[in-house]
Amino acid sequence: MHDRDAKADAFFETLEIWKPELEAVRALLLSTPLTEEFKWRSPCYTWEGANVALYWGFKDRCALGFFKGVLLKDPEGILVPPGENSRSSRIFEFTSVAGLRAAEPVLRRYVDEAIEVERQGLKVDFPKDDLTYPPELEHRLDADPDFRAAFEGLTPGRQRGWVLHFSSAKQAKTRDGRIEKAAEKILAGKGMHDR
Repeated sequence: MHDRDAKADAFFETLEIWKPELEAVRALLLSTPLTEEFKWRSPCYTWEGANVALYWGFKDRCALGFFKGVLLKDPEGILVPPGENSRSSRIFEFTSVAGLRAAEPVLRRYVDEAIEVERQGLKVDFPKDDLTYPPELEHRLDADPDFRAAFEGLTPGRQRGWVLHFSSAKQAKTRDGRIEKAAEKILAGKGMHDR
């Protein structure tokens, strides 16, 4: 068993829902070659510095996620995209310790495979992003060279996140408001979920 991260311990002390389920998945991951770290306000499991897995509790379920899950073979068909715009990660959803235990042998194989993905240096091949920028974003990029430089300097995933966020608003006024509100974070090189 690997060392437990003190911040992850503190995370578990404050959990109000799904505590037994998340403690069970934590125990599973701590019994693998992965290293427990604390990132993005949650325990994260890495192999030689590369992010491999993490977990969280939602209102109605728990999930164990694999960062490069799309590269796992998943012959059991238990991994699903966490959202309609997910291109790399895949998650296993469960609602009980028993459900996790039933899938544990498969999940252990998937952890081993995810480590092998990192060992081999495999990357997810992202096709050229086919997102259309909303006109309000195009206007801001054209009008503000500093904003354009900052936006184009973001990782492709951060750019994608912002474009999806801006585009999901139905009204132009709302899209403008979202862009204005996001400008400070974008200029600081941050994505939507970065602090």
